[in-house]
Amino acid sequence: MKKIILVFLLYIFSLGIVPAEPIRLATTTSTENSGLLKVLIPHFEKQTGNVVHVLSVGTGHALRLGQDGNVDVVLVHAPKAELRFVDAGYGVNRRSVMVNDFVIVGPENDPATIRGENDAVRTLQKIALGKHIFVSRGDDSGTHKKELFLWKKAKLKPEISWYREVGQGMGRVLQIASELDAYTISDRGTWLVMRSKLSLKLLAEGDPELHNPYSIIAVNPARYPGINYLGAMSLIAWLTSVEGQNHIRNFRLEGQPLFTPTAVKN
Repeated sequence: MKKIILVFLLYIFSLGIVPAEPIRLATTTSTENSGLLKVLIPHFEKQTGNVVHVLSVGTGHALRLGQDGNVDVVLVHAPKAELRFVDAGYGVNRRSVMVNDFVIVGPENDPATIRGENDAVRTLQKIALGKHIFVSRGDDSGTHKKELFLWKKAKLKPEISWYREVGQGMGRVLQIASELDAYTISDRGTWLVMRSKLSLKLLAEGDPELHNPYSIIAVNPARYPGINYLGAMSLIAWLTSVEGQNHIRNFRLEGQPLFTPTAVKN
C-alpha cells in the first residue's frame, strides 16, 4: 500500500499537480453568523484553488489560536488586542478589511426606556439603574471587549442579580436574550440576519463608540515556520483587493448592507 501511495504522489508531482495546503482561518462568530463567509470563501477558493478551513470563535479565542501557531490567519474585530498581538510578534501584515457597528437590543416593551438612545454609555446606565436583565457574551470576543469597555466608561460594575454572562457566540446570545426578555449588545450583521426569529427590538444605535472595525492578520512565519504563510497572504490579498471588497460591499440582507469595506475606497 505504501508503495502504491508513493507512486501516486510521484505521478502527481510529475504532472505539477500539488494539492494546495489548506488555509486555517480563525475568525469571529459574527462573520460566520451573518453569512458573509459563506459568500466570500467560495469565490476565493474558486479563483485561487486554495481551500479555507474556518474556525468560528470569539476574537480572543481566535487571537490565542494564532498566538499558539494553530491557525495561519485571523479575521477579528478588537483593535487594541490586535495591536498587542502584532507588537508581541505573533502576527504580521495587519490589514483593515471592513466595518459595521454594534447595536443595543432588548424587549419590545423596553422597561429601561432606552428606545431611540444614541449614547451607549447612557443606555447602559439606564439598564443598570433599573436592574434590567442584560445578557453578556462573556467569551472574550470583540463584542464582549466592546461591552466591557462601555461598562468601564459608564463607571459601572454589573451586578450578578441582573447580569448574565453566558460564554456563547452572538447568535446564541441573541436567542437567550430573546427568551429572557433581556437586553444585549450585538454586531449589526448578526442582528439583521436573526431579527426575524427574535422577540427583541433594536433600541439604541448610532453612537461613534459603537463603531466595529474588522482586520485580517497573518500569523508570523518567523515564529511559526510550519504555518501556511503563502496561503494566509493570498487570502489577505484577495479580501483587500477590489474584487474581494466589492463582494463585501454587495453582501446585503433585504437590500441593507451588513458590512462596509475599508481596504479599497469607492
